[in-house]
Amino acid sequence: MNLTEIKKLVEIFNASDLSGLSLKQDNFQIKLDRHPPQAQTPIPSSSPIVETQISPAPIAPFPSDMTPKANVESGHYITSPMVGTFYRSPSPDAAAYVNIGDTVKKGQVIGIIEAMKIMNEIEAEFDCKIIGLEVNDGQPVEFGSNLVKVEKI
Repeated sequence: MNLTEIKKLVEIFNASDLSGLSLKQDNFQIKLDRHPPQAQTPIPSSSPIVETQISPAPIAPFPSDMTPKANVESGHYITSPMVGTFYRSPSPDAAAYVNIGDTVKKGQVIGIIEAMKIMNEIEAEFDCKIIGLEVNDGQPVEFGSNLVKVEKI
């Protein structure tokens, strides 16, 4: 379970009426409790299971298919058509395909998503100007993730 999945789980837990939640997955364990126990027993260091106690605390909301998107800025985005790793350039030594302020034509490559060892070029679907970069180079993306914020021209 990665950090993004843990944050989603905590957000869903905070929005629910549940008083506690425990999840075990392979060698990972997380336990959420609205009222943490008074005394906690330490976990032996030889145990491969990691236990985390998280009490509800305000966290910054982030976009998720499970939460309403009332506070999301309006605008147009080029989104990810697949799950994979986003790259801004064709190789580590090469210049980025696009930068903020660039004007892009329909069909021009704006980045690459590596999925299952295959490099997939992501193209602009319309003529636009790049306003913002929503993901970093080498960052994992999900289907529908915003890659770049654009202004149609």
